[in-house]
Amino acid sequence: MSRHVHRSSGRRLLPALAPSLVLALGVTGLALPAAGPAVAAPSERSSGEAGSGAARTVRSAVAYVDPLIGTANGGNTYPGAVRPFGMLSWSPTSTRGDQTDTGAANGYQYDTTRLRGFALTHVNGAGCHPGAAGDVPVFPHVGDMTVSPSADSADATYASDFSHDDEVAEPGRYALGLANGVRTDFAATTRAGIGTFRFPADEPAHLLFRVSNSLNGSEAADVRIDRRARMVTGSVLTGGFCGRRANGGGSNKFSYYRLHFTAHFDRAFASTGTWVDGQLRPGTTTASGGEGYETGDLRRGRGSGGYVGFDTSGRNRPVTMRVGLSYTSARAAEANLAAELGRRATVRTVAAAGTRAWERQLRKVEVAGGTRDDRTAFYTALYHAALEPNVASDVAGTYLGADRSVRRLARGQAAQYGNFSGWDQYRAHTQLLALLDPRVAGDFAQSLLNLSRQRGGVWDRWVHVNGATRVMTGDPSAPTLAGMHALGVRNFEVGAAFDSLVRQASVPHPDSLSDYGCPGQCAGMRPGLAEYLRLHYAPQDDCHCWGGAAETLEDATADQALSDWARRLGRPATERRFADRAGWWENTFDPDATPEGGYQRARNADGSWLEPFTPATGDGFAQGTSATYTWMVQHDVQRLAELMGGRRAAAKRLDAFFHTEDGSWSTTVDPLRYDPTNEPGIHVPWLYNALGQPWKTQETVRAYQRLVYGTGPTGLPGNDDLGTMSAWYVWAALGMYPQTPGRGEVLLSSPTFTLARIHRGGGRTLTVRAPEASARAIYVEGLRVDGRRSTRSWLPASVLVRGGELRYDLSTRPDPDWGTGEGDLPVDHGR
Repeated sequence: MSRHVHRSSGRRLLPALAPSLVLALGVTGLALPAAGPAVAAPSERSSGEAGSGAARTVRSAVAYVDPLIGTANGGNTYPGAVRPFGMLSWSPTSTRGDQTDTGAANGYQYDTTRLRGFALTHVNGAGCHPGAAGDVPVFPHVGDMTVSPSADSADATYASDFSHDDEVAEPGRYALGLANGVRTDFAATTRAGIGTFRFPADEPAHLLFRVSNSLNGSEAADVRIDRRARMVTGSVLTGGFCGRRANGGGSNKFSYYRLHFTAHFDRAFASTGTWVDGQLRPGTTTASGGEGYETGDLRRGRGSGGYVGFDTSGRNRPVTMRVGLSYTSARAAEANLAAELGRRATVRTVAAAGTRAWERQLRKVEVAGGTRDDRTAFYTALYHAALEPNVASDVAGTYLGADRSVRRLARGQAAQYGNFSGWDQYRAHTQLLALLDPRVAGDFAQSLLNLSRQRGGVWDRWVHVNGATRVMTGDPSAPTLAGMHALGVRNFEVGAAFDSLVRQASVPHPDSLSDYGCPGQCAGMRPGLAEYLRLHYAPQDDCHCWGGAAETLEDATADQALSDWARRLGRPATERRFADRAGWWENTFDPDATPEGGYQRARNADGSWLEPFTPATGDGFAQGTSATYTWMVQHDVQRLAELMGGRRAAAKRLDAFFHTEDGSWSTTVDPLRYDPTNEPGIHVPWLYNALGQPWKTQETVRAYQRLVYGTGPTGLPGNDDLGTMSAWYVWAALGMYPQTPGRGEVLLSSPTFTLARIHRGGGRTLTVRAPEASARAIYVEGLRVDGRRSTRSWLPASVLVRGGELRYDLSTRPDPDWGTGEGDLPVDHGR
C-alpha cells in the first residue's frame, strides 16, 4: 500500500484536447463519446419526484468518470481503454529511463511523461512496484530501426515524451498524442481491442511488439509475423506478481500464465524484423526469448520482440490494428477477436459501444444532488470498483486453470474470473460487487472454487489471473464468499465451497509449517494451523506467517464468517465451533499493554508477550500497527469496548485515534492514528455506532471523504487495491458500510446525495432519500425504513437483498438522541 495522503487539487474531469490531437483524430461533436463534459457540464433529468426542488438524477454517469483519478499519489490506477471486468485493458507503459522500471505499479504514473508502449493487460491499483501484468507493450516508433529495443535499456531511442494536454481518457477509450508525432486512439471490448496509429507523413514508421516486456519480466516469449496475412501473433509466459519484493529468496519469481495475442492490420507491412536480447534481426519474422524476473542489470538488455514497418508516403491514412487476447491458445485469441470485433469495426463504433456498456454498469447506482466534484468522485470510484475481477475465460468457455491446464466452464457459469486481492477486497469491494453485480459475484465465487480444486483444495489469498501468489495474510476467501452468500448470491456451488473452506480452516496443510516466502508471501494459507488450534492464537515465534497478532485477527474474522455461513446453511455444530474460534482474538489482546489501556499484541508460543511494545509497533502485524489492528474486531465490538473500560472509554480512545493533539483530523500517516490509505482500519469510522455515538460516525466518514478523496490524479488516498479504496468511497457516499465482512448487515452514516437508487437487478431497488443532504447537513436526526420510523444505526441484510426505501432527515447539528438507545446499537455477532 502507498503511505501518502494528499488532498485533491480539484482538477476538472478531463484535460482539453490539444488542437493537434483534435485534427489528427478527426474529433468533432460526439466523436469521442464522453469528451464533451470536459467543456460543458452533463445534463441531468428529472427523477419524477413530486413537489418543488424535485431530485434530478444524472443523465450520463459516464460523463462524470475521470480515469486519471488515482494516477498520482500512489493510487496506482491506469487510464487506458477497458470494458467492465474486461480481460483487455489498453493503457500506457511509462518509463523513467529503465527497461525494468515504469515508475508505477501499473505502468502509468501521472508525473512520468515518457512512455515505452501501450500494454494490453493491467490490474487496477496493486500496491507493490511493479505489480502485475502490463503484458505486450506496443510502441509506435518514428525513425529507423538501428539497435535492438532490448539493448536500448535506458529507453533513449524507442520511447517518446508526451503532454497531458494531448491525452483523453474516458471509460472504454483512450487517446494520446506523442512528442514523436504519432497520434494514437484505442477502444476496447471485453477480450479485444482496436487502435489507430497516425504516423507523421514521409517518416520511417514502425510498430514494436515488446512481447517479453511484462511489468515484472517474463520466463519466455515468442512472436510471429505473417506478411501475407498482415498479422502479428505471439505469447508471453509470465507471472511474478510483486516482482521487486525481496522476501523468501525470490519466492515470487515464477510463471503461472501464458497470454496469447493476435493482431490484425488494415495495411500491408513495408518491412519486418525481430530482436533477441542485444541482436537486431531485420527482415526476420520469428523470435523468442524472455527477460527473466530479476531486476537491474540481470534483466536489462534481455528479451525478444518483433516489429513491422509501414509506408507513410502519399495519403498517409492511419494504421488500424485489431487485437484479441486469450490465456488458453492462439486459436482462442483469434476466436475471441472474431466474436467481439468485426472487420468493419472502428475505434469510434467500438468506443460508442463501450460508452453504452459503461453507462449500463454505472447506472446500477443513480444519484442526484451533491456537487459536481462529488459526482465525479463517486462515479469514478464506481468505475474503478468495476474493473475487477477480470474475465479470464474465452468466448467458447475455455480458461486456464490453476494447474495451467485448459479447462472448460461448467453449465451455469457464465465466465471464469481472475484477479482477487483478497486481504484488501474482502473489507469493502466484494460486498459492493455482490450488491450491484450478484451474477458476476457468483461466477467469481465459483471461479475461486474452481482454482482451489485445481490446487488440491487450497484457496489462495491473492490470485493473479489463475495463479496463486500467496500475498498478504489471513484466509480472505472465507469472508468473501460468506459475505456474498449473505447478500443473496447463490449462483455458485455453495455447499462445496463452504465445505472446502471449512476443511482449509480445520485440517493443517503441510505448507502451513513452511516459512518460504515469509513475510508477505508465506506458503501456508492457514499458516501454523496446528499450533493455532492448540494455543488459540498464532504465536509470533512459530506462526510461519506475517505477524502473529495480525494472523490471529484475520483468522478470527474468517472463522466468524464461516460460523455465520454455517448458521444460514443449517449446520449448528459447525456454527458453534467457529463462533467459539471467532473469539480467539481476545488471546492477543493485552489489557495491560499500556497504562492507558489494552492493545492487540503479538505473543510467543510460551504465552509471553513480545517485547518491547508500544502501540506504534508493527511487530506482529502486516502493513499496520497495534494501534490500528486493535480495532479489527468488527464482529465483537461490545466485548472489545468492555476490555477497554466500557463504551465511553472506547469512544474516547476512538476520538484520539482520529484526531491529533490540537483536535484536527489526522490525515498524515501516523502509526498511532487512523490510516485512510490502507485496509486494516478502513472500517473504524463506523465503530462509533456500536459505542452509542453514531453522530461521530457521520462526521468522521464525511470528514475523510472530504479530506483524502477528491478529483484529479491525486483523488485517491493510496493504492486502490483492485477497487477497494474506491469501494470505500462508494459505500461512504451512500451512507452505509458492511458491518462485518462475512455478513450482509450495514452500518449507517449519512448519505452524500439527496437521492440514490441502487439497482440489484430482477426489479430489486434500494432507494435512499436525503433531501437535506449537503456539505454541512451531515447529521442524522430521523430515518424511515420503508415508511416506518427507525432509530437503529444499522440495517439488516434483508433490506439490501430485497430492496426498499430509506428516508433520512439530516441536520447541520449532531443529534445525541438518534441511534443511541440500547436497542438501536448494531447487534454483535461474537460469542
